[in-house]
Amino acid sequence: MRYELSDYEWTAIKPMLPNKPRGVRRVNDRRVLNGIFWVLRSGAPWRDLPQNYGPRTTCYNRFVRWRRAGVWDRIMDALAAGHDAAVQMIDTSVVRVHQHGACIADNNHQDMGRSRGGLTSKIHAVVDTNGLPVHLALTPGEVHDNRLCSVLLSALLPQTMLLADRGYDADWIRELARAGALISYGPSGVDFWRRAAGLVDKILKGVKPADIPVEQPTRFELVINLKTAKALGITVPATLLGRADEVIE
Repeated sequence: MRYELSDYEWTAIKPMLPNKPRGVRRVNDRRVLNGIFWVLRSGAPWRDLPQNYGPRTTCYNRFVRWRRAGVWDRIMDALAAGHDAAVQMIDTSVVRVHQHGACIADNNHQDMGRSRGGLTSKIHAVVDTNGLPVHLALTPGEVHDNRLCSVLLSALLPQTMLLADRGYDADWIRELARAGALISYGPSGVDFWRRAAGLVDKILKGVKPADIPVEQPTRFELVINLKTAKALGITVPATLLGRADEVIE
């Protein structure tokens, strides 16, 4: 079926599942996992779980118990350890909180934030070349994209190429290239503050902030680390080197 584990995926996950040699024998793990993934990937309530996955209470209880025991985290860490480290990408995605989740007591501890779209959560993700997740984190929806950048990139290998959009425009992130990443490309921090000073000057002279048009970055900086390129066995074209604002040799 659409949401079920393939034989390859089951072979990879099976050794990581808890082993309970004594006591009552557990029901079929693969069937329960397929039921859990069906609910998570379809977005349907647990009560709508098809009967071929067994009792919905079994799937729900297994999901909750393994979450509390850290089983899901261990599976994620083990699978992510085999990722392709040559290129990694970081980005975020905002999702709306389900209507049933908005009324949960003490939900201020569940990474829900009120923004323009109502109650939302923001998923921070680092993925590899194939788009497979390496690190995931969750914050309220109104949190800035780079809030968890230092945590998510803490395990970034020195020879990794990092791709990010302008939401990660910060000097300390660009320093990753100088510390060992291959290429860094983003808006110029110096140009950003110069333009910000111009906007402040307009406001002080009486211009209403609402009348000031939104400006896009116009100057970008390209930093290339040749030491990392040599370690990876990559030859950087001379035309690209000629366009770089800084070349680390």
